[in-house]
Amino acid sequence: QVQLVESGGGLVQAGGSLRLSCAASGSIFSIYTMGWYRQAPGKQRDMVAVITSGGSTSYADSVKGRFTISRDNAKNTVYLQMNSLKPEDTAVYYCNAERFFNNYWGQGTQVTVSS
Repeated sequence: QVQLVESGGGLVQAGGSLRLSCAASGSIFSIYTMGWYRQAPGKQRDMVAVITSGGSTSYADSVKGRFTISRDNAKNTVYLQMNSLKPEDTAVYYCNAERFFNNYWGQGTQVTVSS
């Protein structure tokens, strides 16, 4: 079992920045692929960024060049640095931990970008 707790969401103006954090507990953090997903009202949950246990990253096209995912295995934490935020980035952001058939989610943190 993995427990995930997100933090760092909030209200920011367009062009601003936020850093989301996801603290993990309950298992060996370093072996999991960690990801950030987001869900806007009335839309499906989409992948934003993923980082593997080896440190490889991938991003949704809509956030490439603006968002950066990173992990600190010593602190059992994954981060999402979000720069140049746009109103369309407004959503609930969820942290995810995945390994083989095990998949865990956090409770989500709201990010609202005003124009």
